[in-house]
Amino acid sequence: MTRADLSRAADEARSISTAWEAEGGPGGALVLFDATGPREAAFGGLASLEHGLPFTAATPTRWASISKQFCAVTALLAGLRLEDRLAELVPGLPPAIGAVPLSRALDMTGAIPDLMETLWLLGLPFTTGLSETELLDLCRRLPGTGGAPGVEMAYSNTGWRLVAAAFAARDGETYGQALRRLLLAPLGLHAVAFPEDEATVLPGLATPYWRDGEAWCRGRYGLHFSPSGGLVGTAEDLARWGAALLAGRGPAAGMLDRLGAPRHTLEGEGSFYRLGLSTQKLGALELIGHGGSLPGVKTHLLMAPSIGLGVALVSNREDTDPLWLAMRVLAAASGEPLPQPAALPPGLYAEEDGEAWAEVEGGLITFMGVTDRLFAGGEGVRTLPAYLEAQLRARTDGNLEGRVGGVWRHLRRVGEGTPPDPALAGTWRNEAFGATLTVARDGTAILPGTHPRETCALQALPGARAIASRRHGPWNLRPLLWLQPDGTLRLLAHRSRVLVFRRD
Repeated sequence: MTRADLSRAADEARSISTAWEAEGGPGGALVLFDATGPREAAFGGLASLEHGLPFTAATPTRWASISKQFCAVTALLAGLRLEDRLAELVPGLPPAIGAVPLSRALDMTGAIPDLMETLWLLGLPFTTGLSETELLDLCRRLPGTGGAPGVEMAYSNTGWRLVAAAFAARDGETYGQALRRLLLAPLGLHAVAFPEDEATVLPGLATPYWRDGEAWCRGRYGLHFSPSGGLVGTAEDLARWGAALLAGRGPAAGMLDRLGAPRHTLEGEGSFYRLGLSTQKLGALELIGHGGSLPGVKTHLLMAPSIGLGVALVSNREDTDPLWLAMRVLAAASGEPLPQPAALPPGLYAEEDGEAWAEVEGGLITFMGVTDRLFAGGEGVRTLPAYLEAQLRARTDGNLEGRVGGVWRHLRRVGEGTPPDPALAGTWRNEAFGATLTVARDGTAILPGTHPRETCALQALPGARAIASRRHGPWNLRPLLWLQPDGTLRLLAHRSRVLVFRRD
């Protein structure tokens, strides 16, 4: 085993926290750990701007999607079988969703619509307060899957939410009770909490922030917190969990291998995403971990098992890039080089006839609304996948090609000034949810919902397609409007592809 340079890693972590401290705004904490537990900590900035409270390694913070690995381990310890169909675990699901195996629901290849993105498409933003019961009812009203399960890796929290419903359907413990009995208590993680509502009072909880111009604003997430992202704990707690995974201690015995085992699409394409963990490459070093994101919350747990070291990072500021910062620390520890930024020819691209589109600007790519940075790798450029795995190259004809989420895509450059297709114009209605959208002949649209109802300019694509925009707080949703041969209109984004509208 290559020996990790803990001193260099700690210096790099301190350089990150020092920048937070010097700014005097929100901050975060990084804790380095090995199989024995936490080894070094660095922290800076404020946990509360309103009260001037400093951020430390003992500040409780929402962990967001890092919670998924806890859910996966709890489900395995409780005896849920990965090969079981969701219909066997949760009653009342639509047939197409019920037919998805639990394994595909959790490795992001199940094509199950993400509830948050579906609601946002319908006009209810992520700040809307909805209970667990209301969201489970929405799961049962979904029209189906956004494609064939096993074909594409597309991030969705819904499968993880259904794990809680599977526990409830067993007429025994709730998911939260099982999590504490099977996992948290045996590992001594007694301070880790699973509050299921934003309104729950949690002493000392860091306030999330995002920047609106020069001003800091509070981040909000109103939906019920499910096993996909509901845990709260400190950076020290997260490091203790990572240490248990590295050591295979107690109920975490063998779980790093089980959760990190390779996953494949039906065509045999390997995926960076596993079961609540995902893999990365840092030079010759294999990394495994998972990040988390809520409005104003950014987290990551990243481990290098071959050198026996990991880093737990939590931050209460939207502009934190947690995966990159964690990789910086492990690069310092291992001596491996960081990935080098790269670029593709800027512009707008789309499939000749399909749902996929991309926009390239500088070193960024936005694919069906998901934005990620580009780095050199393979025969072209790649992303460092937290949510989007892409390997693309520019062709001599000016187009792009490569795999995104395991699916081969050929994206043609869209000419500037492409006119809006008049066939999109009209008022459209989705009967299942009573939602309407309006497209004007001047290339503008009013998307579903009562908030927001502002007019947005459409970005036209060939083939009766157009990209819309819907901003709320720090996040921007960019759905595609796509007229179908049967006269219906699809409204879709990367995580939700099931909404169909008919001309009213």
